[in-house]
Amino acid sequence: MIHGAFCGPWSLEGLKQKFEAAGYAVTAPPLRFHDQPGPSPALATTGLADYAADLAEEITALGTAPILVGHSMGGLLAQMLGARMPVAALVLLAPSAPWGVSPTTLFEIGAAHSMHLQPGYWNQVLEPNRDVALAHSLDRLPRHMRDEVYGRFVSESGRATFEIMNWPMDFDQASAVDAKAVTAPLLFLTGSDDRINPPSTVSNIAALYGDRATAEVLDGMGHWLIGEPGWEKLAARALGWLKEQKL
Repeated sequence: MIHGAFCGPWSLEGLKQKFEAAGYAVTAPPLRFHDQPGPSPALATTGLADYAADLAEEITALGTAPILVGHSMGGLLAQMLGARMPVAALVLLAPSAPWGVSPTTLFEIGAAHSMHLQPGYWNQVLEPNRDVALAHSLDRLPRHMRDEVYGRFVSESGRATFEIMNWPMDFDQASAVDAKAVTAPLLFLTGSDDRINPPSTVSNIAALYGDRATAEVLDGMGHWLIGEPGWEKLAARALGWLKEQKL
């Protein structure tokens, strides 16, 4: 299981428990520098390729082709890994788009442009923004839970954020995925109210993979669909789909 930006393995703990109860052996490693009490200066220039390289080592050590479950940025990393090494299946929860998939909403376009209000952010450590997180990521959580979850957020890489949000300016194409190289089946689950990675954009991501992909929209859920009320239904659907794949 691969967590998203500004987060850690804790964000996937509920899903991890559900999968383990279903008989799966689950590992949920922290991304580089995401398990430290304070931000490392090196985080600023740590990119998607670094995250993917670390995860590839974890996967190789397993000795078998795993099922990858990724949320948000973790969903993009799962796609990158699925194109580079054998995997059994990919379960992508509100995944970020790979290089070349254009945003479909004004909110996404505005969010990408707003990053330039912080000049040189691609070489900086980015601190989580409470107002942004509560309004656009944790907005479907009950109010009494929002600050508790936000309080666990950590710093994020400016480079990785740039590679996702402003990919047309990234000439290294760090977030590129060779969709034809992903031969495993893919399940895309997105919340109907997700502003960050909305269903219309995720649908375009899924289209890259043709009939290998199944894309479904979960009514009333937002970007934090991994922990919002009703997340258990998401877990049940993911487990049911894996059973359909005989995995």
